[in-house]
Amino acid sequence: MQVALLVPETEWQTLLATVHKLNAAHAEAAAAAPGPDDILTVPQAAAALGLTTEAVRRARREGRLKGVRRNEKEWGFHRSVVEQYPRRYHRAA
Repeated sequence: MQVALLVPETEWQTLLATVHKLNAAHAEAAAAAPGPDDILTVPQAAAALGLTTEAVRRARREGRLKGVRRNEKEWGFHRSVVEQYPRRYHRAA
């Protein structure tokens, strides 16, 4: 058995307008969302951070910089993680 609910037309129009506003806001947010995050190699991450490649590798080993495995030997870093690193760990001069 299904339940039917009667809604006055004015309330129905208000609900439809609200749904259309939410759909528009959702589409706007989806359009503003950044695309996929590219992966930087160790030398690229080091250049972006102004560090040596060994300092980047040490930061990954110590857990300060989250890396992703590119293959059996190489690590990579998401650009967003690299961009957040200086704000978290470098002190102001």
